[in-house]
Amino acid sequence: MKIEKWFPWMTRTLLAGAFLLGSSALAADTQQAASSGDQASAYRIIGLGMAAAFSVSVSILGAGYAVARIGSAAIGAIAEKPELLPRAILFVALGEGLAVLGFAFAMMLLNKM
Repeated sequence: MKIEKWFPWMTRTLLAGAFLLGSSALAADTQQAASSGDQASAYRIIGLGMAAAFSVSVSILGAGYAVARIGSAAIGAIAEKPELLPRAILFVALGEGLAVLGFAFAMMLLNKM
């Protein structure tokens, strides 16, 4: 089956899973903040958790898409000219760097809680 048919479904499923996982992981912190009477703090914790989950999920989906496109083009180029291997690996690593940056951004957001 073509990826164009599965991609929207997978994207929505992964985003929903990330939001649900992020919100359930923050339930203890939110409940503690809400029990102390500080409603704004509870909303801030939920917002930061959702932002962290969104940044990781979107960056990983973008990195996967980039690596799929770049990787297939790199394999074709390496098949024709084997001396392009170091350059192809560099381009694939740049695409994978998107996921690392999203993870680092999420960690910075989670440290603000």
